[in-house]
Parts: sequence; structure tokens; C-alpha cells
Amino acid sequence: MIETLKTLCALNGVSGDEDAVRDYLRTQAEPYADAICTDALGNLIVFKRGRRATGSKVLLCAHMDEVGLIVTRATEDGFLKFDFVGGVDRRVVLGKPVELGPDRVPGIVGMKAIHMLTAEERKKVPKTDSLYLDIGAASREEALSKVPLGAYGAFVGEPEELGDGFLKSKAIDDRVGCAILLELLKEDLPLDVTFAFTAQEEVGTRGAFGAAFSVTPEIALVLETTTAADLPEIEGARRVCAPGKGPVISYMDGGTIYDRELFETLRSLAEERNIPWQTKEYIAGGNDTRTIQRSKAGVRVAALSAAVRYLHAPASVGCISDFENMRKLTRAFLDHLARI
Repeated sequence: MIETLKTLCALNGVSGDEDAVRDYLRTQAEPYADAICTDALGNLIVFKRGRRATGSKVLLCAHMDEVGLIVTRATEDGFLKFDFVGGVDRRVVLGKPVELGPDRVPGIVGMKAIHMLTAEERKKVPKTDSLYLDIGAASREEALSKVPLGAYGAFVGEPEELGDGFLKSKAIDDRVGCAILLELLKEDLPLDVTFAFTAQEEVGTRGAFGAAFSVTPEIALVLETTTAADLPEIEGARRVCAPGKGPVISYMDGGTIYDRELFETLRSLAEERNIPWQTKEYIAGGNDTRTIQRSKAGVRVAALSAAVRYLHAPASVGCISDFENMRKLTRAFLDHLARI
């Protein structure tokens, strides 16, 4: 699974431009699918029959998209101006390499040199309009001939294992969920399952809206990542959760109050199988559950997340054992649902 995750993380799939990720997922999923389609919003919906026929009762969901940027104009001297797609941390983008458009034109995020900033400017997080993209063009015409307006940009960073069992990469949020869904698709399932690889989660869980309405599940489990803040200067509940302590089972976040019975089921399954687990000690964040939960007459929802450091930055860090334990606990959850 980890090699699949590395392949997925290396692909570019900024919100609204998930084609490369979706094409790879479809190629991998088709041999195991009983039905597969791409809907109008760009979600990849895969249905697989299990030993027990339950139709669309169960939905597993993970989003394909990642945060990035989009080109908005070019200056006369060949620099590109842009806006962010999703909630990118502006503090850490300066000097970071990016790839722009389908041709993956290389560029660098730049701004006025530090020795030209005033003392007051140095104290502030740079605003987006003070940043630009340098692609080595000498004029507006040259820049636009290489990168048209509206082109997407993704951060560059090869996935790399580091330390004792950690993975560093862009787009771990939420290619880890996608990788787990692919692994489960390959298995003999205990009941029918619909898998939704959703689009545009990072800009407001937009893809999940269409997916939930078309599938109409009774129960949905979202596989995600969540903010780990286990850093030296952070104390108490603001550390939220930590990589290496197991999947995060959420009871509430900034967008959803989770189904209490499903929360308790996941907790009990983890403890019965000696799967380490944790929960968030700080109420924040959100994911596709907030939209799925509210579709039609309502859906019972739960979430399993990997604790990941530096979310929405050019590189994030997560623990490989957490990813594997998310897969194990998800499979245990499906086995449980097949018995009730």
C-alpha cells in the first residue's frame, strides 16, 4: 500500500484539476469494480459487490484533491500572479518549487527580497498579492505562451520515507485515504460497498455533495488526514493528536458531530483487535462528512483520520503504521456492518 501511496502523492491534483489522480485510480480500480463512473463534478464512484447484498447502504469516501494555486495574471516583465486553491499556509511557501499547467512548467514562489523589507513587513505573514511565480520568462507574452491564465499549480516534492517509519510528501492529505480504498477494493468484501473518490474537498467539500446524493448511503465512513500539532512549543489539547499513536476516531470537529454509535463501534473494534487509536483533543477542522451527513434525509457518518504534521503546506509528515492501522480498522468496520 505504501508504494501505491507514494505514486498517488507524486501526482498533481489540485482542487478542480484532479484528472491525473482520477485516471490513475480508475485504472487501478477497474479490474475489481462491478460498476464504475465519473460524475459531473469529477468524483470517481466505484461499486463492488460483497458476500452480502446490501446495495448502496455503505459508502467509503476519500478525496483526491490537494491544495495548490491558480494563475490569475502576468506582469509586463514576465512574472505570474496567482491565488491559492484551498487553505494554503502562506508562511511556508516562499522559495518553494511548483509545477504549472498540464506541461508541468517549473516555477518558484517568490516575493521581495528580505533585505528590502521594512522592519514592520518582516513581522507579518506575506499577503498573497505580494507573492509571484518566477518561471524564467522575460515578458508577459513569453510567460503566457508557457503558462496560460487559469493554469493550476502544484507544489513539488518527491515522497520520501524518513526517520523511523515516517513518510514525507505533498498531498498526503488525502492520498492516504485513496490508497486505503484501493487496497480494500482488491479484497473479497463481506458486503456491498460503494467507494467514492471525491473532488474539490479542499475548497468546501463540493464533490461529496454530488456523490452523497447519487449514492444515497445509510452509513458513510470518510478516510482522511487531520492536523497533528505535536510540536515542542505546543502544549496540552492544542497538540490535537500525534503521528504514531494510531488512527484518529473523531466524535466532533468544526463541521460535523459524528454518529455516536458508529464512534463507539470503531473504538470497540480497535480495542478488541489491539489496534492503537486516539481521538482529537481539540475541536477543529472538517472533511467530507459535513456534506454527506446533510444530504437528502441525512446519513449516519463516521471518520477515521491519520494524524499528519504540516497539513496544507508544500510537504507533510505522517506515520506509516497509522496508515496501515487505518486500513485494518476500516476492514474490521466492514466486517462488523456485514453482521448487523
